[in-house]
Amino acid sequence: MTVDDRPGPVLSPLRVRRNLREEITQTLRAAVISGELRPGVVHSAPHLAAQFGVSATPVREAMLDLAKEGLIDVVRNKGFRVTEPSQKDLDDLSELRALIEVPTVRRIAEVGAAPAVLEELRPLAVEIEDAAARHDLIAHVAADMEFHLRLLALAGNAHLVEHVRSLRAQSRIYGLRSLAERGELVPSAHEHAELLDLVLAGDAEGTERLMRRHIGHVRGIWAE
Repeated sequence: MTVDDRPGPVLSPLRVRRNLREEITQTLRAAVISGELRPGVVHSAPHLAAQFGVSATPVREAMLDLAKEGLIDVVRNKGFRVTEPSQKDLDDLSELRALIEVPTVRRIAEVGAAPAVLEELRPLAVEIEDAAARHDLIAHVAADMEFHLRLLALAGNAHLVEHVRSLRAQSRIYGLRSLAERGELVPSAHEHAELLDLVLAGDAEGTERLMRRHIGHVRGIWAE
């Protein structure tokens, strides 16, 4: 069993936030999805808390939340270990996401949504690109998750949104750092702005094509 005791921070100190536990949970979830919080090693709450600049208690609480989601396993008296889905699991998750997200976003484009509401997502699209340019993979994944869930919420089905949240959390996109280092992450990140433009234009066919390609990145490239 390996304990993660690498020097230097993986996680950035937190800024002022609405809910500390929620903020830590969101950040750790993104760290798991992106592979920045490595699977196969044991991560201790005090070690992670030191990187956040907070006490260990809210970190333990956040990691227990992630354990309930099946993203990490509790290692008694040691810490937490990130679970690692199989290649079959990743294939199945991507298939389910495509079955749900693609037609839902197409329907949003067909039915239409208030332009002002859609434009509220524009800052998130910008943050996704900015984080990609900075190679801040955790911020990139967190903003990406928020963008897509808020877009899907426009369909008016809260159960669908929560199901997609779970599917996305269980996915892994370990190839993000390689993409960022090759300069290929920013162009992919720009698809969020393109998606907004297509939905605003009511282009259902274009929205569906882009959304299907966007999800395909996750399995076809990023999960490798």
